[in-house]
Amino acid sequence: MQRRQLLSSAVALAGAVGLPAAARTSAVDSAAVPDRGKPLQAPAKGYIKVAFVIGPQLVAIDLIGPFTVFGSADGFTDRSQGFDVYSVSASTQPYDIGDLFVGAKYTFDDAPKPNVIVVPQQQHLPETIDYIRRSAPEADVVMSVCTGAFLVAEAGLFDGGRATTHHGGYDRFAQRFPKVMLVRGPRYVEDPNVSSSGGESCGIDLSLRVVERYYGRKIADAVAYSMEYRRTPRPTGPDDV
Repeated sequence: MQRRQLLSSAVALAGAVGLPAAARTSAVDSAAVPDRGKPLQAPAKGYIKVAFVIGPQLVAIDLIGPFTVFGSADGFTDRSQGFDVYSVSASTQPYDIGDLFVGAKYTFDDAPKPNVIVVPQQQHLPETIDYIRRSAPEADVVMSVCTGAFLVAEAGLFDGGRATTHHGGYDRFAQRFPKVMLVRGPRYVEDPNVSSSGGESCGIDLSLRVVERYYGRKIADAVAYSMEYRRTPRPTGPDDV
C-alpha cells in the first residue's frame, strides 16, 4: 500500500504540474550508457560492512532482497572474509513494514563506518539524508533501491552523474533532480562510487553486482543460483514478464 500510494502521488504530481519537455525527455538510451562500476577491493582479512538504512514507511522487498544477497554471499567466500550486514536508523525502535516489524541494530550516531550503504525506499527524514551524505565519502559504494534513489539524490550524491529508479517515478525524479541524468529502462545504473537500481526485485540484481565487484562473477553467480534467482533484463512492459 505504501508503494502504491507513493507511485500514485508521483503520477498525480506529474499530471498536475505538467512536466516540462526537458523533464520528460531527459532519459538516456540505456544501451548507449557505459558501465562505470569498477572492481572493488575486498580487505585481505575482515568483513565488508554493509549498512542498510531503514526508517518509517520502509518497503519490505527493498530491504529483504538485498539483505539476503549479502547474507548469502558469506557462504561462498573465505571464512576470514565476507559481508557484515547490519541495519542503521535514527532510532532502534521497530518499524512496521506491513505487519512485519523491523528494528535497527545501530543508530546513526553509533553505527560502524560502512563500506557499502544500501538505501531502500522509506520516509524522507532530514536525519536520514544527513547520515547518507556524511557517511558516503568513506564508503566504497552507496546504492539505492527503487525510489530510495530520491533519498540519495536529496543527499546530492547523484549530482552530475546518472541514476535510475522505479519506472513509476521516472518523471517525478527527472523534474525534482535536474542535475542528475535519469536513465530509464535498465535494472541498475552504476557510477564508480554510487549506484541505483530500478524497482522492487532490481535491488537484488544490483546487490549481486556489488558482490561481483568485490569477489568476482563466479561467486555472484553462485549466490544467485543458491537463491534460485536468474538475472534478466528489466521487462519492457506488462506483456513482457
